[in-house]
Amino acid sequence: MTTHFIELAQRAAADGQVTAEELLALRRQGWGDGIITREEAEALFALNNALEERSQAWVDFFVEAIGEHVLNGTPPRLQCSDAEAEWLIAQIDHDGIVESMAELECMVRIIERAENTPDRLKSYVLAQVEREVLNGTGPTRCGGELSATHISAAECRIIRRVIFASGGHGPAAVTRFDAEMLFRLKDETLAEENAAEWDDLFVDGVANYLKGFALENAQVSHERKLELEAFAADNTPNVARFMGKVAREAPQIGNHFGKVFGKRQGAPDYAALAAKGEAVTDHESEWLEKMIGADGEIDELESRLLARIAAEG
Repeated sequence: MTTHFIELAQRAAADGQVTAEELLALRRQGWGDGIITREEAEALFALNNALEERSQAWVDFFVEAIGEHVLNGTPPRLQCSDAEAEWLIAQIDHDGIVESMAELECMVRIIERAENTPDRLKSYVLAQVEREVLNGTGPTRCGGELSATHISAAECRIIRRVIFASGGHGPAAVTRFDAEMLFRLKDETLAEENAAEWDDLFVDGVANYLKGFALENAQVSHERKLELEAFAADNTPNVARFMGKVAREAPQIGNHFGKVFGKRQGAPDYAALAAKGEAVTDHESEWLEKMIGADGEIDELESRLLARIAAEG
């Protein structure tokens, strides 16, 4: 199956285009066994690099296939390991830039879908968008938006999706890295005609960092999930006997069970965590004062941010 898939991709790459028939054949071959292998994924990257034009149908397939390989190619499912993130970045960054919207969308969708992604991948995506804002070139600037130092609607959407993604530091958890990037973009584009979505994005993002959830353990690590899945899948006699004993003795063991495995934790109480996170700490206040005072004045967006914090405080 892999050999035929790669041959199909190579023939399309030689022509510099993917016909509807070739795309259908790739879909059938790719999903025939339910797995996109590393060799197949690399063949798709080579094909994407060779294309003169990328149709929406191709972008949809490319994003879906690469995401399936990264998130579900190896256990545990819906996790992107450090090694997988480095492989993905190496495939995209071979010439130092993100060539196409297909590649950018591929990374963003993985961050959105994943239960956990390395900081390296998220930081890489945001750095690419920041570079495009400042240089005015890149995959988000198709359609004539080639002037530098302004923020387009496409860039606002990507930034919002990444910083609020489930595969970041926690559900809707904006980091200090993200907040400082938003401040840098604001300072560089303050006098420009930014997209209408930008003002709300800046205020929402920085306010979330200052007053958002404090979920230190929101994510289950890649290694820990592997351990949990291996234990759950183990049907050896020893594990079966152990689980049976737990079931039989559950009424009697009480706190002893907790001493062995730790106190059972239910789902996070997000309402309580949000309430806990509402107070802006002294450290956060000092950080905000430093960011706002960097240019010696309070601009309109900073005023809106301060008003939001005061209203919610």
